[in-house]
Amino acid sequence: MFWIIVAILTAAVAVVLMYPLMRKAEVLEATESGEVAVYKDQIAELERERKGGLISDSEAEYARAEIGRRLLAADAKSSTEANKPARVQSSHKFASAFVTVLLPAFGLCLYLLTGSPEKPDMPLEARLANPGNNMSLLIAKAERHLAENPEDGAGWDILAPIYFRTMRLGDAELAYRNAIRIQGPSSDRLIGLGETLVAANDGIVTEDARSAFEEGLRLDATNPRARFYVGLAYEQAGRKQEALAAFEGLVKDSKSDSPWLPLVNEHIAALKQDNGPTVDRAQTQTQGQAQSQGSEQLGNPSAEDIASAQGMNTEDRQAMILGMVESLDARLQENPDNFEGWMRLVRSYAMLKNETKAQEALKTGLKSFPAQGEQGKQLVALAKELGLSLEGVSQ
Repeated sequence: MFWIIVAILTAAVAVVLMYPLMRKAEVLEATESGEVAVYKDQIAELERERKGGLISDSEAEYARAEIGRRLLAADAKSSTEANKPARVQSSHKFASAFVTVLLPAFGLCLYLLTGSPEKPDMPLEARLANPGNNMSLLIAKAERHLAENPEDGAGWDILAPIYFRTMRLGDAELAYRNAIRIQGPSSDRLIGLGETLVAANDGIVTEDARSAFEEGLRLDATNPRARFYVGLAYEQAGRKQEALAAFEGLVKDSKSDSPWLPLVNEHIAALKQDNGPTVDRAQTQTQGQAQSQGSEQLGNPSAEDIASAQGMNTEDRQAMILGMVESLDARLQENPDNFEGWMRLVRSYAMLKNETKAQEALKTGLKSFPAQGEQGKQLVALAKELGLSLEGVSQ
């Protein structure tokens, strides 16, 4: 059946390609014959007009002579072209041979060289049963199976990371949640769910994602992916010291050739640059008090603030945080040369979901630290990380 179909297709293509070559001679012959017939009709019409008295005999003779001259010329041309179809056919002999013989032969040789004519065709059922590395067939096979067996947790477990790799993030989240619901939580499933949520939110570690990572760490405390994302969640929430501790702990427990170390070290360097030099625990009480005062000037809570916040409800705690941020904002208006303060203020307003205030803080901070400078570039990078608009900000 395969070879019959190939032969039919080859013949059809040959006819399509040969048709213009065969049609040219026929059109030429029809054109010449028509011209002779027109002149003959003109002579007959001229004779009818002479008999009807519409023209004189002398005029009729003159017109007949002119038409006769043209008729003789057309007839001579027709005689000259009598053998032209053969010449046309001869001029296209190579093209005809190429279309009818060489082209099919070339295609057949190419197929025999690169194809697999000895193998039978494989129906869809067989391809789904043995998809190999074909990702589309793998997904189709798993989806068909799960449509028939929606409570197959192992199937959801297999399909979830495939969805994630193909960036079908909504389907990946559903698959991970189904796998967790049916199979129970595991470190890989929870971390996979967390990574899916982070990817779906443009790199932001949401509360759901952080909870998934923390639960994954409870089941496997050594997982580097979960530890990195927990540290990233702290960093994005403005909890710099906790983020720094998480990243440094990950570096300490990783091998020297671990592929994630360069990225983790970049975050550590950025956190240390943002926070300034860390203070050793063995420093004197006077140095500790001075650091505490500097932290309060930046709007960070004092020890008393933290203690009093423990007994607050959510609304009161949120109000206290907002008050500290507004206090930092007021101090920066009076003393705008505090780069670290602007970094904290922009991030704080962004974490409070007050994009308008975050934009205002960014623009005001860039007046003191222009975007062309090193510190201004850090402010712009922070804005990009937080998803703030840079419209009207020179870069």
